[in-house]
Amino acid sequence: MLGKAIGIDFGTSSIKIYKNGEGVILHQKSVIAIYKKNHVFAVGDEAFEMYEKAPENLDVSYPIKNGVIADIGNMQALIDYFFAELNGKKRFKGAEYYIAVPTDITEVEKRAYFDLIANTNLKSKKIHVVEKPIADALGMNLDITKSTGTLVVDIGANTAEISVLSLGGIVLSRLIPVGGNRFDEAIINKIKKDMNFVIGEKSAEAIKKNIASAYATDAQMDICGRNLVTGLPSEITVTGECVHEALAELFQSIVDSIKIILERTPPEISSDIYKSGLYLTGGSSRIQNLGQFIYDELGLKVNLCEEPESTVIMGLGAVIEDPQLAKLAL
Repeated sequence: MLGKAIGIDFGTSSIKIYKNGEGVILHQKSVIAIYKKNHVFAVGDEAFEMYEKAPENLDVSYPIKNGVIADIGNMQALIDYFFAELNGKKRFKGAEYYIAVPTDITEVEKRAYFDLIANTNLKSKKIHVVEKPIADALGMNLDITKSTGTLVVDIGANTAEISVLSLGGIVLSRLIPVGGNRFDEAIINKIKKDMNFVIGEKSAEAIKKNIASAYATDAQMDICGRNLVTGLPSEITVTGECVHEALAELFQSIVDSIKIILERTPPEISSDIYKSGLYLTGGSSRIQNLGQFIYDELGLKVNLCEEPESTVIMGLGAVIEDPQLAKLAL
């Protein structure tokens, strides 16, 4: 592609920026810290380090929730800061932008992403929208321009998006509020209920990454927090079985949603999906044995990604770099 082109994946957990000819130039947490309600104190990875540890006069938050922009002001401040950090006025001025958005959200919610770029200090030449399931598939090197049906399941930080694609478009899509943050919340609640012990979100995330599994295991992990009985800091041992019990219902809800999509899929596309299986991506798809659990429940082969967190941004990169794929952008 001639000229400047920028791809942006606005994830709930992290934001990624791609520039043509350079690749991914930014990958940071989608977190912002606001001091006394009106001053940007920190953004990205630096702000994430303050999460759950900040004083009352410092508000640390994620501006994107459940796949949509929840706080447009903070999101604008976040993206403006990142652009400035990347010397955007020189590198991005007059660029074409390609932004990834979920399919199963309202037109108003999609428009918010468009307006976010339009309202930056950088004058954009044009703003294109690429639906996330399409970007996911391209990021996995799948040829979705043919008449072959493809089933993509993206389990992200706040949502899981289940989509059927064919001929470069989306046949069916379903977005459900189940993802890594819900997993963390379930672990926190389970430990609080069963052990009278409170842990933070970062500790829950560490448990999830280290011992969570779609099937019960004998894994264990020591974790620090606060004992609700004594009120004092303490340490407990969390078992794999406890974590599995906390997450089993959420895993099942993902499978149930995949079933709903499959039940609505046209027969010829169903035949394609049966032959190729489904493609599992998104950062939260890394849960141990999750692919095996889906296979056992559905009888469909599950194709896993080596870098599931990066499929959307790499798919945007494919649209930017390959003129034949540019037509997939809206």
